[in-house]
Amino acid sequence: MKKKLSYRDKLIELAYIYDVKEIKDYVKSRKNLTSGQLELILKKNKIVIPKDFKSNFLRDNILKPVGKIKSNLIEYKENKIKDKNKAIRKLENFKLDTNRKIGRAFKDLWIQLGKIGLNFLNIIPKLGKVIYEFFGELFTDLFHGIYEQQIEPQKAKKVIITIAAVAIIGSVTYGGINYFSENDLVKKPIVKKYEKKQPLEKKEKKPQIEKPETKKEVKKSKEKPKLEVKRKSVDEVILPNLNLKTETVLNLFKDVEYDLGKVRSQKLVKPIYFTQFPRDLDALQNTKLKKETFIKIVLPLIVAENERIIADRKKLILLSDKKFTTDLEKQWLRQKLLEYKVKKGNINELLLRMDIIPTSIALAQAAKESGWGTSRFALEGNAIFGQWTWSGQGIAPLDRESNKNHKILKFPILRASVKAYQNNLNTHKSYLKFRKKRSSLREKKKKISGLELTETLNNYAQTGSEYTKILNQIIRQNRLTDFEPVRLVNSVKKIELSS
Repeated sequence: MKKKLSYRDKLIELAYIYDVKEIKDYVKSRKNLTSGQLELILKKNKIVIPKDFKSNFLRDNILKPVGKIKSNLIEYKENKIKDKNKAIRKLENFKLDTNRKIGRAFKDLWIQLGKIGLNFLNIIPKLGKVIYEFFGELFTDLFHGIYEQQIEPQKAKKVIITIAAVAIIGSVTYGGINYFSENDLVKKPIVKKYEKKQPLEKKEKKPQIEKPETKKEVKKSKEKPKLEVKRKSVDEVILPNLNLKTETVLNLFKDVEYDLGKVRSQKLVKPIYFTQFPRDLDALQNTKLKKETFIKIVLPLIVAENERIIADRKKLILLSDKKFTTDLEKQWLRQKLLEYKVKKGNINELLLRMDIIPTSIALAQAAKESGWGTSRFALEGNAIFGQWTWSGQGIAPLDRESNKNHKILKFPILRASVKAYQNNLNTHKSYLKFRKKRSSLREKKKKISGLELTETLNNYAQTGSEYTKILNQIIRQNRLTDFEPVRLVNSVKKIELSS
């Protein structure tokens, strides 16, 4: 029986058949040549190796073709993906071009309408002259027919002008009277006396309560400024730093019909912005009235800042979807990245931080940290939320330990305190859990409720979980969740305080 030769032995036998001296010498010297080396030497001597010799027939005839087909399929798939991306880019470019063309068309249309309007306004004098001459001749002919006598055209025109003037003046007068009576603009001003704000001394002193002046003294002090309250149709109310008394504030709320019951039912609040708390707020004996006054002062400030954040958030979402941004938009984006302390231009991180603080939480923390607007920090430094500072201007706590040097950060106005508080919760690493849970509620399209987020604020105070329990208690007892959907009134009556 013939022995079955290996592929290498077949190559050596082929070398002996064709008398390849190089391979014979290697075999005689007992050097082991590999199959690949034998193949190279045979090919170098131009000797064709029969296919039957090859042991890798399966690889060359089956695996290689299959691999080639697979690579062709991958290449085909990549080409299809490239074509798809190219088509998407073309579609996006077409969409952008279409938007630009539509915008340009509307702009051109608006310009043409403006030109038509200007031309129409230029025609009005000529049209009026024609109408004037027409009615003048008409009334002249009418008077001729009635009295059968010639009436001078100039006299007839004067009569027409007089009648028209009387009609116009009567209509304007009647309309003006109705307007003022319906809007209740003709009202006696509320006059309240206030005391000039005394400059703060370097040392901390409690404000002294002065004795009320007698009637004779009030009459004599004619030069003292008066607080006048007038109603006008404007957008918002900004009350200057007048060191107002609580009685004045209550009368002010009554005058503008500012009632928390209406706010709870209508979900609207008038933008009345106080710059400071009344110094004698703690003198109110009625606890409920004191709390309501505090909420009325702080609520518009919180809602206004939340609406500002929402407007910025909507703008950020629009910019993140745009392929190209203007220089002004880029400048705005850089400013917001700096404001929210976001590094490396991370838009997703900015979107996580740029969001509202639930009104119920803000009101509860303001009430807790400021003693419902009666603490020394709130009255002297407009510090509603008790934020600490080690470098900025602040008020030193009386019970501060000797080895500590922190202060309570002070602000020029109350709204600045609200803005700093919201920025603190939106940027500081201690409130990352708060921001992540708020973002989770956003993604699930759930309501951002204060009671859902209070447990994430245990780092705000040293008492930890005890602090969050107090916040929940304040929110529930005072029904602060009712104010979460509250928005600012678009158009309200402003109160001007002139001195």
